[in-house]
Amino acid sequence: MLRRVQLKKKSLEDYRGVAGPEAVERVRQLARSLQGLRILHVNSTGEGGGVAELLTSLVPLMRDVGLDAEWQLLCHDDPFFEVTKGFHNALQGKRFALSEEHRERYLRRNRTCAAMVEGRYDVVLAHDPQPAGLRSFCPKVAQHWIWRCHIDTSKPDPEVWQFLRPFVSLHERAVFTMREFVPPDLNGPEVTIIPPAIDPHSPKNRDLSRSHARATVAEFGVDLTRPLLLQVARFDPWKDPEGAIETYRRAKNEIRGLQLALIGAMASDDPEGWEIYARLEAPASADPDIFLFTNLTGVQAHEVNAFQRVADVQLQKSIREGFGLVVSEALWKETPVIGGRVGGITLQIQDGVSGFLVNDSEDAAERVVRICRDPELAGCLGQAGRRRVRERFLVTRLLEDWLTLLNEVVAKRNSGGA
Repeated sequence: MLRRVQLKKKSLEDYRGVAGPEAVERVRQLARSLQGLRILHVNSTGEGGGVAELLTSLVPLMRDVGLDAEWQLLCHDDPFFEVTKGFHNALQGKRFALSEEHRERYLRRNRTCAAMVEGRYDVVLAHDPQPAGLRSFCPKVAQHWIWRCHIDTSKPDPEVWQFLRPFVSLHERAVFTMREFVPPDLNGPEVTIIPPAIDPHSPKNRDLSRSHARATVAEFGVDLTRPLLLQVARFDPWKDPEGAIETYRRAKNEIRGLQLALIGAMASDDPEGWEIYARLEAPASADPDIFLFTNLTGVQAHEVNAFQRVADVQLQKSIREGFGLVVSEALWKETPVIGGRVGGITLQIQDGVSGFLVNDSEDAAERVVRICRDPELAGCLGQAGRRRVRERFLVTRLLEDWLTLLNEVVAKRNSGGA
């Protein structure tokens, strides 16, 4: 069978104070007609990426309001993950030479994993390209199939998309973060737009005292008497860590003593991460003010929380971005954020109000200098950012959106629809 992810319990009532009683009551109202609904989430990794972070909170909250929700992982296979990492990049626009071996490897792994799905479900939610083929090999496992795409597929590599599109088209619904991400030739599924959100009670976002956060960061050798620029992102070409280093170098010409911390989580389904990490080691080794950390070197969720609270500026120097949970994480902590003017970052940052959107490293460096030199501006950006997240990007809103969609699916079933 597929591996079940073990999850801690969560209570919706714990969010009443932060999200507001109205939000909690809306969720409870939506959940009343879904009691006992069997839901299976399937993706490729239980840690190290945004999808895993979302499901770690979403699935327990679904359970708490009465749904029978499970989360299972595709069986691990390095050659398969090499192919699907290529698919991931291709769906975001990078060219990929799709071979017959790639096709067969993808189909074989989905076929094998489909045979491991046990039981029957009302709804299966397949996340991203890795499990998109399951629907073809075990259609009777669930009455309804939903494909959730977390990446920017607005301009996919044509050959890879032509290969994956028939599998996606078999799903009843396709969920994207932004309308702009929907491929122009997607036919079949009804499209729903649901942006991600953060959990304010997760270890990465729960409240920490200023003194505790500073003590935690100081343990990693950061000089807290000097300004700190931070980027938290997987070591992925789309996150542009080299561009973050260029931004830092440009800004340091103006801000004496500036430091840069690059923190990346290593995911089991991302073989490319270590290659990029290795490329970053040389500039980090040559400059004592560049720090390179991963979840495998002691920087877990709690430590990321502390870094985001201590940093003077957080950078998200993305070239393509599905959403970028780290943007809302930092905004929630009232840390000014400078993000690439791409994808889901533009949903979170109101340029000049709750942060800055930039086009290149030169623009980013200019904004870093401006924020570091103007504490009043930094404070205004931080306060506006936290308000923005409270209004739009808390997990209670995400849960509400999913329950709304599931109610639509159930209503269609009860009315005799497909």
